[in-house]
Amino acid sequence: MPALRIALDIGPLHGHRTGVGVAVDGIVRALGDRDDVELLPYLVSFRARPDAGQRRLPLPGIVASHVWSRWDRPSAGRWLAGATLVHGTNYVAPPSRLPTVVSVYDCWFLEHPREATPVVRRAGDALRRTVARGAWVHTSSEATADKARRLLATDRVVTIHLGPPPPPPALADLPRPAVASTLAGRPFVLAIGTEERRKGLPHLVDAFGQLAGGLPDVVLVLAGAPGDDSEQVAAAIGRLGVGIRARVVRLGAVDESTKHWLLRQATALAYPSLDEGFGFPIVEAQSAGTPVVARRVGAVPEIAGDGAMLVDDGGAAALADALRHVLTSGATRLGLVAAGYDNVHRFTWSATGAGLVDLYRRAIDAGDPT
Repeated sequence: MPALRIALDIGPLHGHRTGVGVAVDGIVRALGDRDDVELLPYLVSFRARPDAGQRRLPLPGIVASHVWSRWDRPSAGRWLAGATLVHGTNYVAPPSRLPTVVSVYDCWFLEHPREATPVVRRAGDALRRTVARGAWVHTSSEATADKARRLLATDRVVTIHLGPPPPPPALADLPRPAVASTLAGRPFVLAIGTEERRKGLPHLVDAFGQLAGGLPDVVLVLAGAPGDDSEQVAAAIGRLGVGIRARVVRLGAVDESTKHWLLRQATALAYPSLDEGFGFPIVEAQSAGTPVVARRVGAVPEIAGDGAMLVDDGGAAALADALRHVLTSGATRLGLVAAGYDNVHRFTWSATGAGLVDLYRRAIDAGDPT
């Protein structure tokens, strides 16, 4: 059987690496290890510098955002010549006559369009147009698949779990970051993620305010790039008492080695998201041997397995109670660590690659439903 020639969007590999970037990096590596796939990587950006072998579609990203959210032109077929199928790995796929797969990692922006930026809303419009043309939707969890079927009005939805992010190196192999002096060996709760509304970080700050008085040595560390909820995060910190406010360390975006050091050293990872389509930090923390406390929302129970303490109540008080229990109970922490190690082994990139190839062939065989 001849190799499939897959035009794959590698745009998320350029610039600041988000969770989608981690996913696309894993997908590229998984497919690159197979002999039945040939990748034709492309990107839609005039700011990124393509690497050797990568095609840049001759359309500025902002122009593509406006045009493809309204029309199915210009077609990218001539720019993706030789491809068997196109895979839009970041919610959007360019219009063409090729069989198409588009990856959807969460549906928050489809459910809450008023809370999305104009660019993200246009991506949602383009996604709907792509699905209406007959594209198949790849989701990274069954929780997201259920929402995608409803919100996008299609049954062409297939769940293929992602693999794990690279495990953090051993602590001895990591350079000591500047924040280590600030923490001074104190126990700390860590949150990793862009400061966007979906991440629920103001609720975590409120929860820390409720537990901090009884645990005077504990620090809260927020590691993530600024986003559309940064003002609310700052306001939540500002509502804390002066002494407790001083125990919140807001780092902004951190490099990989600092993130890995934090994961290895944290007493617990807090994951207070309001919705999740997968949740790489959960798996990263489990790989690092760090207990996880998270809300029972979206794909979190599906991905975390037994390796996290899940909070059903959306309020800060329940989150504070769960964190307090994990911070003060060594037996609970050990149990979560052991369960987390076991859980990580459920996810492999080789399985992701195999699942995607099966989906590609299914999309090719199905043809155009219209």
